Amino acid sequence: QVHLVESGGGLVQPGASLRLSCAASGFTFSRYAMRWYRQAPGKERELVAHITTGGGSTMYAESVKGRFTISRDNSKNTVYLQMNSLKPEDTAVYYCYAGSASYDYWGQGTQVTVSS
Repeated sequence: QVHLVESGGGLVQPGASLRLSCAASGFTFSRYAMRWYRQAPGKERELVAHITTGGGSTMYAESVKGRFTISRDNSKNTVYLQMNSLKPEDTAVYYCYAGSASYDYWGQGTQVTVSS
């Protein structure tokens, strides 16, 4: 059975950092590109960051470029999102996504709230 379990969310002040983790199981993690999406209240889900299967290539939404870093450890079946200089507009539920040519999977999400 496939599982994507996010962790690391929470309530932080503006300017703080958080690191999200997504632990995967039930599929061959190293064969899947991984992404982080987020969805703020009343808004559509948006792509935040993407990393290729081997981790050699990444891409970011303009709104997080230079502040967020996506990485993966294929030996641990885990993808990370390091979030620095957090802003109130980063407040959202963050979702982990695994995609291949044939299948895709979603995690249940973790809440990130940035507020003073």
